[in-house]
Amino acid sequence: MALAYSAQTTIMLFHSPFLQNDAGPKMLDWNDLRYMIAVAERGSTLAAGQALRVSQTTVARRISALEAALGTELFYRQQSGYRPTALCEALLDRAHSVAREVNAITSIADTHRRQLSGTVLVTASELYGVTILPPLLQALRAAHPDIHVELDLSDGRRDLATGAADIAVRLGVMPSEAGLKIRRVAYDRWAVYCSQAYAREHGVPANVAEMASRAIIGGGGPGVWAIYSEWLRSSGLDNAVTIHFGSATGLLAAVRSGVGLSVLPTLVGESEPDLIRCLSPAADRRPVWIATHERVAIRPAVRAVSDFLAERITRLPGA
Repeated sequence: MALAYSAQTTIMLFHSPFLQNDAGPKMLDWNDLRYMIAVAERGSTLAAGQALRVSQTTVARRISALEAALGTELFYRQQSGYRPTALCEALLDRAHSVAREVNAITSIADTHRRQLSGTVLVTASELYGVTILPPLLQALRAAHPDIHVELDLSDGRRDLATGAADIAVRLGVMPSEAGLKIRRVAYDRWAVYCSQAYAREHGVPANVAEMASRAIIGGGGPGVWAIYSEWLRSSGLDNAVTIHFGSATGLLAAVRSGVGLSVLPTLVGESEPDLIRCLSPAADRRPVWIATHERVAIRPAVRAVSDFLAERITRLPGA
């Protein structure tokens, strides 16, 4: 029998009378059993060590550890080598069965790991793409190192049916295109934020009326500004905007630097350690969706990324 397996798993042999005492069944490390198999098949710790690519001392130490756990000897130590005891002979069939199961588990895991590879294209708004998604994608990389994510930052909707993206993180009205698999993962709430530096110098406004005399930063790109400007008009603050940024990154950078106040999604604002929530809510909440097309949703890598992002976004502060 080949001894190529090296899984680090712990097993419990519940039904062997040899492995039970008054305290109940003992927990065994699979490594100890594979050392027992190797020594029994090869007759010496030296040959077993060569087969397992470890030192003779390591094999002898692991055999002694297994014997100590069982409370009895597994081998007779002779000048000619190691000869299995009756207990060892009785355990070998079961140990071989465990070896086959461990090899099968390892093979399945390796196959699954190989499937979780390739490139997955994710599209999201610019504001989410520069704030909440990078740390999530870093964690995804740690969990699935063979999956490569390409991030397309755009407030425009990509056509998932034609393959413009594999996964879309979308806001607002639920996507209605045919063939999409969609799930809501959070709510996009909006609130007024300022930086800690701004709060120290100017204080935090107590209400909307106080914002009229403050520096309000506008803009954020078409997607952000459509919601933001509507709230400013309904609050009578549309004339209070002192500076306007045409991009979400510019708007966020201005708030961070202490230029003034701005409305931001809580998913973004709560993830920024230097920002303070002043007033809430500033606008109606919008659902956050993760969408994939059924054509690519069956790909293991796409499914892994979609599931990972959905689980992590749901747990974000402000969701």
